[in-house]
Amino acid sequence: MLAPLEVQLPDHRYPIHLRTGAALEALKAAFAEPTWTGRAAAVVTDASVAKVLGLAPGDVFADAPVLVLPAGEGTKTVAQLAEVWEFLARHRLDRRGVLWAIGGGVVGDLAGFAAASYLRGIDYVQVPTTLLAMVDSSVGGKTGLNLKAGKNLAGAFHHPRAVYACADFLRTLPPREFAAGAAEVVKYGLLADAALFDRLEARPLTLAHPDLLATVRRCCEIKAQVVQADPRETAPEGGRALLNLGHTFGHAIENVAGYGSYLHGEAVAIGLAAAARLSRELGLVDEAAVVRVERVVAAHGLPVRLREPLPMAALFDAMARDKKNRDGRLRFVVLAALGRAATRGDVPVAPVEQVWREVGAAG
Repeated sequence: MLAPLEVQLPDHRYPIHLRTGAALEALKAAFAEPTWTGRAAAVVTDASVAKVLGLAPGDVFADAPVLVLPAGEGTKTVAQLAEVWEFLARHRLDRRGVLWAIGGGVVGDLAGFAAASYLRGIDYVQVPTTLLAMVDSSVGGKTGLNLKAGKNLAGAFHHPRAVYACADFLRTLPPREFAAGAAEVVKYGLLADAALFDRLEARPLTLAHPDLLATVRRCCEIKAQVVQADPRETAPEGGRALLNLGHTFGHAIENVAGYGSYLHGEAVAIGLAAAARLSRELGLVDEAAVVRVERVVAAHGLPVRLREPLPMAALFDAMARDKKNRDGRLRFVVLAALGRAATRGDVPVAPVEQVWREVGAAG
């Protein structure tokens, strides 16, 4: 067990607990902590987590009701949000109640948005069960769901009261899901920690990696620092937007290919390769840097090209709806160097088209 981190915001602070040991035992211990005793609780998870962990109300949560949602990105919808609201209302959770979100990024995003909006805001706890959720989506307070028009276009900033990350949950993941989470780990190395990128280059992250939990902690540390400096992504340059390295391209891929065709981390992996190539086109890094980025991404079992061509026009249309855009202009996160990122809002269309062609877009 590592010492907890703390996210400190002007009006809110919360711990990130990083734990070893059996996942269910760690979950039981967390649920029984004095912070939560005496408060009504409800649990939202998904079918995959419930099946793998054998979750049932009496197993871990005493009499707390459990809502099991379908697994996958398709669950981040208005219809499923309404189901969570109705679940909370049916069980009469009041404003002192606590919603526990146990699962990957989809469960955390959706349950977090439900907590932000139910009774105009109740407390919730993040229990990430995937690598991607542990290092990224469970920390920072971004909640939301997808619209037909694009990824995460509806949501709210609503920080959890605590995050409990147990490394043992990662043993339940299929290899593809673990690899998808590694994309976000590579992202952190590229945007803020060249030494982390070098370590990933020397030894790709696996379940057997001796520094797995320490790497999770380092990613959480980076995210906490960025979020604390720019809690609501309002910095005119840089700031929290840097956490979206690879995501402008990645979100467009998810939207155009159809949610679920690529795992989020797989789309981000291609996005990291595209962001490196765009940085090269803008004269910020050289071809050797692009080669290194793609080599590290591929070493983690992730794609650097589209599996099949997607139409260029549709990809640009999806990027036009990206949340980072300002005044109708595309805004990208690029590499100033390996280990240092920056935002650019003055990128011409031509190099972006060139990059999309290089990663396999058509048109």
